[in-house]
Amino acid sequence: MPPEPVHHPAKTLPEIADELGTYDVDALRFVQEGLSFAVQKFHGKQTDPDTNRHISGQQLCEGLREYALARWGLMARAVLGRWGITATLDFGKIVYALIDASYMSRTEQDSIEDFRNVYDFKAAFDGSYRIPQSSP
Repeated sequence: MPPEPVHHPAKTLPEIADELGTYDVDALRFVQEGLSFAVQKFHGKQTDPDTNRHISGQQLCEGLREYALARWGLMARAVLGRWGITATLDFGKIVYALIDASYMSRTEQDSIEDFRNVYDFKAAFDGSYRIPQSSP
């Protein structure tokens, strides 16, 4: 089944952040920007707008980790923490708030649980962290 269509957002990002009450509006912007980064990481540059470019919650978490490290280096965890993001489940809560406001879409297989404990924040943002390689 194709992803749900994204409709025109009914709320602004500051309104969503206010409703959530836990995350700075910059956290929502970061997740939106990081989604583009992650989609390109896992699907490459695609010119066909009809191509399915869906990524999983785990893939998004990994893309957001890489995006944060590329932007802020070893300060990434501190920056995210200032915005209220201290675990991968926080990414999921933001994503689902953005889905509810029609900024993003999901498939029937997606769940907020896809974001739970994807990686340990302290370890993932430490300079020695390496992405675990899964076998095909």
